Amino acid sequence: MTVSTEGMKVNWGSRTLRASVELLSSMRFSISLLTVICIASIIGTVLKQQEPLSNYVNQFGPFWAQVFSLASLNTVYSAWWFLLILAFLVLSTSLCIARNAPKILTDLNQLKENVREQSLKAFGHRAEAALTESPEVAARRIGQTLVQSGWKVKLQQRDAGWMVAAKKGAANKLGYIAAHSAIVLVCVGGLLDGDMMVRAQMWLGDKSIYTGGGLIADVPTQHRLADNNPTFRANLLVAEGTQSSTAILNQPGGVLLQELPFSVELKKFSVEFYSTGMPKLFASDIVIHDKETGDKIPARVEVNHPVKHRGVEIFQSSFDDGGSSVTLKAIPMAAASKPFEIQGTIGGSSSLSNGQGADAEKMTLEYTALRVINVENFSAGGGMGSGSGVDVRKVDLRQAIDKRLGAANKTATQKELRNVGPSVLYKLRDASGQAREYQNYMLPVQVDDRTDSPAVYLLGVRDTPVDVFKYLRIPADAEGSMQTFLRLRAALADPAQRERAVQRYARQAIGTDRPELVEQLAASASRALALFAGSGPDSAAVGKEKTAGLQAMSDFMETNVPEAERDRAGEVLIRILNGSLFELTEMTREQAGLKPLAQDEKTQSFMSQMVLSLSDAHHYPAPMAFELKDFTQVQASVFQVARAPGKTIVYLGCALLILGIFAMLYVRERRVWVWLAPRNATDDDSVPVAAGRSQATMALSTNRKTMDGDKEFEMLKTKLLQAPL
Repeated sequence: MTVSTEGMKVNWGSRTLRASVELLSSMRFSISLLTVICIASIIGTVLKQQEPLSNYVNQFGPFWAQVFSLASLNTVYSAWWFLLILAFLVLSTSLCIARNAPKILTDLNQLKENVREQSLKAFGHRAEAALTESPEVAARRIGQTLVQSGWKVKLQQRDAGWMVAAKKGAANKLGYIAAHSAIVLVCVGGLLDGDMMVRAQMWLGDKSIYTGGGLIADVPTQHRLADNNPTFRANLLVAEGTQSSTAILNQPGGVLLQELPFSVELKKFSVEFYSTGMPKLFASDIVIHDKETGDKIPARVEVNHPVKHRGVEIFQSSFDDGGSSVTLKAIPMAAASKPFEIQGTIGGSSSLSNGQGADAEKMTLEYTALRVINVENFSAGGGMGSGSGVDVRKVDLRQAIDKRLGAANKTATQKELRNVGPSVLYKLRDASGQAREYQNYMLPVQVDDRTDSPAVYLLGVRDTPVDVFKYLRIPADAEGSMQTFLRLRAALADPAQRERAVQRYARQAIGTDRPELVEQLAASASRALALFAGSGPDSAAVGKEKTAGLQAMSDFMETNVPEAERDRAGEVLIRILNGSLFELTEMTREQAGLKPLAQDEKTQSFMSQMVLSLSDAHHYPAPMAFELKDFTQVQASVFQVARAPGKTIVYLGCALLILGIFAMLYVRERRVWVWLAPRNATDDDSVPVAAGRSQATMALSTNRKTMDGDKEFEMLKTKLLQAPL
């Protein structure tokens, strides 16, 4: 029996209806639908699903984001066209099964013993032999031998002799039914556990998507699904010490709220990390409060170990911040800014004002996230570590290959992972709604391997979420703070402070015996400091502000110094700048009652980093930065709650699919015929004459031609025909 790819042919209805029924029930139509579903599933796997529209705009641009939205590619598995294709696939595959299953079941019991003896000579596997037994005795012996080997056998007596028909591997055809039934079951399970029920309630039950904000308790009833909803898959966020009974179903353009027949209270959230900083284990100790009985059921939810109650499974999905409180200190990055402290809650915001009066700039400080653990790679060339070049003269090819062979976790460069402590992420949003994101570390970080290199405070900023953070590095002083930087930055903006510093520098550099050189050096140092501070007459204007820092000095050199003299003049100018800034630093420390800096290489590295930080600080895009001073962490657990009646159906479908594919690939259907006739009834000169009483003609048929089939035929020929005489 051959499975046909054509559909059902009906004799009623119009020509169009008959063609539609034939197409819908054909195997080619089912395969086409299955191909489309596979392609859609690939898109749903590659493209992140149910993300905010802004994420797609940032990653792919507004055009493709609009295309994804119109085609529902960002919600493939709940798209109307995907569900429609699934429904048609179920119908088409069911019709294919209904069309072919009766033929297959009928063919299971047919051994085709009525085949003509002359037809056996047309088979690829055939043999003839003369036997010393009578046809009846030989037929019964051959039949008994086949039965003992697991064949299904039938003997047929004819006027001219006996026909032995046998069959083995009938499960091959059952594999067809099992595999196609599995497709139907998996699709039905997918429809049941998908958004079909939710959409049906939206179409028929007067439910709608909620697009607003505010508290969950204030959401109207038309945006809530009842706790007896037969199928759903939603997210539930619970902070430590709180409980919740309302989950959220993300929908295109908004959300729906799913009421649960119980509430979940989070007692404690536990998380363990790998050395890389990735979570190794996170689990939640919860108490389930049953609304109907009032029972309190303690449980522990871990990844891959869900808890089930009243038909709803609670999975550990992820974790989040549950409203940690942070204390931030404003670091002035502009002359008009003043230091202050502010307290907030992660997920909340605070209103700020930069300046006074009508010209005050209104800003909103949004507390985005608190990260208690930040693991960075400090190896050479990785993470925050400084990279180093490779000297090709020292490359050992064998050693380079050995570094990359062996275990899968072996790399050419060894990682040096280090936890650099907590950090806070926040956004500063201006009055027009534009925002930048900032990430500031609480503790100074030693980013350089050199012992004399200072630790630095990292103040990160990026314009969009898809960009990487760019960090301003502020060196930590001997007291472990950034106060020396702040005092030096404030003094640099004060002309009187700058003048006193350059006078000290000039006197110490030349002495008091040559006053005319002192005045000349002081004038040059004053001009260099003013240029570096961006307040001197030599500073070039860019827009409304003058350039400052090392860029201002570079612009001045290119404009006023001939190219042949720039290298020498630049060295002199940098030496004067470093000396003046050092004296200015010493002055600020004296005013703060601190001891002066030591004259060593560590101080030299500190001042070198200070010059770079002061230069980069002019490009910081905010009037203030916020330093994390203190925090109280409150963790939250994100659960996925699901009622999935189709899961059992999908499991059954998967089991049938495995059995069906195994049967079709590894079970070969074989049929054997042996025609036994009296010797005088088959007078064929091509057969050697022997002293036998019967002539046997044997043929083997298999659905796939393999080497195993050839070996099996030779074995059967030897066993059944006892070798030709």
